[in-house]
Amino acid sequence: MTMRAAIEGFLSQKNLAVVGVSRSGKKFGNTAYQELKAKGYRVFPVNPHAETVDGDVCYASLKELPETVGGVLIVVPPKETERVIHEAVDTGVRWIWMQRGAESEEAIRLCEDHGLNVVHGQCILMFAEPSGVPHRLHRWIWKLIGRLPR
Repeated sequence: MTMRAAIEGFLSQKNLAVVGVSRSGKKFGNTAYQELKAKGYRVFPVNPHAETVDGDVCYASLKELPETVGGVLIVVPPKETERVIHEAVDTGVRWIWMQRGAESEEAIRLCEDHGLNVVHGQCILMFAEPSGVPHRLHRWIWKLIGRLPR
């Protein structure tokens, strides 16, 4: 599967989990969580150290979600990403997006070994529509310099 097809496949999932939202609300995981909700996705925040995020129930793990999600956006350090991949496999999730900085060679290999569809090295907010001006500009620059996935 091409990276572009993986991106489109992930974004076609309407129920998502974001692993890596913070209690403070000041990290990228929270921005992605809020923006995906605003774009019409049903999104579940995951953080084992928070009971709520922005007034919404927060779940300690993928196993505690009230339903299976179509995809998981991972916004945690690479060593934690590998644990999340194992949880995703155990809960039947088939689509994984490792936000830039969350990926590792081991995590990518785990996804491939388990037949998961994986996006890595990309910013979800560049592709989830409608994208804001900064993300459209970022996407345009990447296209201009040949880094936009095909």
